[in-house]
Amino acid sequence: MSGKKKISSIFLISMVLVIVALQFFKPSKNISKEISNNDILKVEDLPRDISRILMTSCYDCHSNNTKYPWYSEITPVNFFLDSHVKDGKKHLNFSEWAKLSTEKKAHKVEEIGEEVERGKMPLDSYVWLHEEAKITEAQKQLLLDWVRNYEPK
Repeated sequence: MSGKKKISSIFLISMVLVIVALQFFKPSKNISKEISNNDILKVEDLPRDISRILMTSCYDCHSNNTKYPWYSEITPVNFFLDSHVKDGKKHLNFSEWAKLSTEKKAHKVEEIGEEVERGKMPLDSYVWLHEEAKITEAQKQLLLDWVRNYEPK
């Protein structure tokens, strides 16, 4: 074996070993055993369609109850997902809704409307892998009507 091939082989084997070793390091998962008493589903009187849309299209990144796909077990994908969920919850966490002031709730609902209307939420990268999360035009209109008529509790 020539020197270049030997170095390439050593490098490739080293990379495989690093990738295998990384599989033993995983971030904690964003899973609660139950829906919090602070959750928007418990503290607001949401229409059933709105609840369903939020749970299907928003909750994985914006609540304390992410449903993880099979590929979330693979490092480095699991770290990417963990970062994504933490960022989503930083902006809006439906599981902590009751802790927000009335003004903050109204502002968050307004932001939901803006993001949905502009087609920014749910993220395209999420919908590519979770087709069920795609918001139809009818669902979009339901959400926008809810946003326009929202009165914080």
